[in-house]
Amino acid sequence: MAARKEEFLEIDGHEVRVSSPDKVVFPEPGITKLDVVRYFLSVADGALRGAGGRPMVLKRFVKGISQEAFFQKRVPENHPDFIDTATLQYARGTSAEETVIRDAAGLAWVVNLGCLDLNPHPVRAEDLDHPDELRVDLDPMPGVGWSQIVDVAMVAREVLDDMGLVGWPKTSGSRGLHILVRIAPQWTFADVRLAAETLAREVENRAPGLATARWWKEERGESVFVDFNQNAKDRTVASAYSIRPLADARVSTPLHWDEVRDRRPEEFTALTVPARYAEIGDPHAGMDDAVGTLDGLLALAAKLGPAEKPPRAGDGSGRRASTMPLIEVARTKTKPEALDAMEQWRATHPEAAGMLHPADVLVDGMRGSSSLWYRVRVNLQHIPEAERPAQEELIADYNPWAGRTWPEA
Repeated sequence: MAARKEEFLEIDGHEVRVSSPDKVVFPEPGITKLDVVRYFLSVADGALRGAGGRPMVLKRFVKGISQEAFFQKRVPENHPDFIDTATLQYARGTSAEETVIRDAAGLAWVVNLGCLDLNPHPVRAEDLDHPDELRVDLDPMPGVGWSQIVDVAMVAREVLDDMGLVGWPKTSGSRGLHILVRIAPQWTFADVRLAAETLAREVENRAPGLATARWWKEERGESVFVDFNQNAKDRTVASAYSIRPLADARVSTPLHWDEVRDRRPEEFTALTVPARYAEIGDPHAGMDDAVGTLDGLLALAAKLGPAEKPPRAGDGSGRRASTMPLIEVARTKTKPEALDAMEQWRATHPEAAGMLHPADVLVDGMRGSSSLWYRVRVNLQHIPEAERPAQEELIADYNPWAGRTWPEA
């Protein structure tokens, strides 16, 4: 049977077009584009609790999950009347009229554009300058297991409780955990980021060796990074019930605290979450009734004093100087290319590669003009100084800015 070109769904009184409904988005479980839309409709109330009413960056997988997504800040010109917008001013001086969804029809519409994970800002469209959500991203370094992530999450919960705040956990949809905190929209982005950084520092103080607040990746070791910078003005994270671009269609799933230790991220997929949702509802249903204050964290920030800053290079550039012996291996357009470059380096330097710890291999997704690119570095800290490979010509040297023209200053 020939694949259908489109299907129309009646959702909350609106007609929503789904193009190429039979297109397979996740080949392994056989999930089509229409299946993805129906998945989001089955968890619509929970997904809208996380993303509704907020301006969002559209992260579009128009070529499937095997290709990098591109990020679209501006709402498409021909958007339907049930899509709202809000104009955000970015830190670098630019602005963008971004998409705001408020109902299930809007949810289905952005999914039809190729959005699998939803990336809302931590502000409401009615007040773009004062976040109402503090986001704690527990990001495990390579070699860190689930039990350590959970231990750090419990410490973070304890700190939040001591500060009079309520944390709402969810799987990130990858390896880590997110903890969301509703706050009154009374503080600036800078205040919220400072509060999040203070929380991270206090978690590290209470769980040394398990957790770290060190921003520079090569300094973290095999620990859980309490990523406070997700609260910076221009940052977004995948919201609740987002599907991540992994082969098993894994979902960023809200949890009750008593589930955190015993459940695993891989349990929650686009195939399993709808039944869970129908059975127990949304574990974050009470979030909007648990609005807290940042007074406690900001008072602790004043008590702790400024965080330690990294040293600067002595060449007058003002750039940070790493305290670790780093070499760069490659810059690539895609993650598979990055991993392949790392394997080439290992093959060239087998003795040094054998001395590396898991966290010594640094493969970082870097935000380009409209998509991610990847930087591969190696921390040589566990290799005797006399045996450390020197910086060599990059195995791949992708330039994400090539061909782009810049406006006159």
